[in-house]
Amino acid sequence: MFKTLRNAFKVKDIRSRLIYTFFALVIVRLGTLLPAPAISRDVTEQWFNAKSLGFFNILTGGSFSRMSIFALSISPYISASIIVQLLTIAIPKLEEIQKEGEDGRKKINELTRYMTVGLAVIESGAMAIGFGSTGALEGGLSFTNVVVIIASFTAGSAFLMWLGEQITQKGVGNGISIILLINIVSTMPSDFTNLYYQFIYKKSVGMGILAAVIILAVVILTILLVLILQDGERKIPVQYTKKVQGRKMVGGQTSNIPLKVNTAGVMPVIFASSLMNFPILVGSFFGVYPERAHFWPKVLKVLDQRSWLVFKGWGEFKYSLGLLIYIAMIIFFAYFYTSITFNPIEVANNMKKQGGFIPGIRPGKPTTDYLTKVLNHIILIGAIGLTIVSVIPIIFSGAFDARVSFGGTSIIIVVGVIIETIQQIESLLLVRHYKGFLND
Repeated sequence: MFKTLRNAFKVKDIRSRLIYTFFALVIVRLGTLLPAPAISRDVTEQWFNAKSLGFFNILTGGSFSRMSIFALSISPYISASIIVQLLTIAIPKLEEIQKEGEDGRKKINELTRYMTVGLAVIESGAMAIGFGSTGALEGGLSFTNVVVIIASFTAGSAFLMWLGEQITQKGVGNGISIILLINIVSTMPSDFTNLYYQFIYKKSVGMGILAAVIILAVVILTILLVLILQDGERKIPVQYTKKVQGRKMVGGQTSNIPLKVNTAGVMPVIFASSLMNFPILVGSFFGVYPERAHFWPKVLKVLDQRSWLVFKGWGEFKYSLGLLIYIAMIIFFAYFYTSITFNPIEVANNMKKQGGFIPGIRPGKPTTDYLTKVLNHIILIGAIGLTIVSVIPIIFSGAFDARVSFGGTSIIIVVGVIIETIQQIESLLLVRHYKGFLND
């Protein structure tokens, strides 16, 4: 990885992309420190000190707890992406647009942008009303304060969406994923500090060393599993028939279709975590938090990752039902996202047009059925791997009451985005190498 970065800085174009990405991320972090107007910092700080915001605060890089202009961060964009992808299945017209190639992709992206702004307006409006009803607005709940807060949070979210697209075009990696990465990484130092004071500080030497070894082992094991999951691949051989074009015999070569074990990447985890945390976020606007009280707080407690696998008795352990919902959502989104990005029918038709076939499988429908069968098995393996990686930190957090905000989900996102970004840098270096060779 470090060798790749060192080589990248030797190439002017890639170096410019890296510098552009760096300064864009600096702007993101500076924006998390700019306070939103009309909100009382003292009141919101007391709330957030008493109640943990969990994964949502990680996604915003701490912006939500600070009530900065980037408080919503890219969460409306993630939610909008999920909704649009679901609509492409439910609405045939959108499905047709999606299949129109580059033009269709641009139309889908434009729809996602509009929906992002709409969701940001709804979320910020709910926040403004919720804060006003609990006395967190300076000057009380008024039309002016509500408009100012909606404008501030919506503009912040829209700006981050735009900046993410600029990073994708002019920087390195996927811009939205890069912003998500820096937000998660920014919260990790404080989490490791909390672990140090909880399990190592003022403990006996033996207990402190044991706790440090367990913490490092869990983190390293999770990272290794993510790396294995990201690199796993199934190659399906493809043979091309020989044919005569003019006076030449062409074709006859052998290729393969590389299918990654983790075909959907980190998207199933991001989607599942976002949907699980959205009700908790909405509840916090109206002073409803995950706890053992009446019906709605109990529902939020089921959805709260910090309530899972707490071995203090059945009264606490029963809330682990949320973990089963979380696992089911990861598996669902793994299949769902792959069905959008990889179409066996289209691949089989393209192979047939080019004279390609899978050895032992007839072209056409048999090829489609074979690809679908293999893909379903691979997706299941990848989804199980994602689930294992996500659950390992949850087990230790629940068993030892580790007070940290990041978990397997955060590590999956961080490692996955870093690997994808490094791979893109390597591909840019490879393209540069071939261009130089051709120019010479």
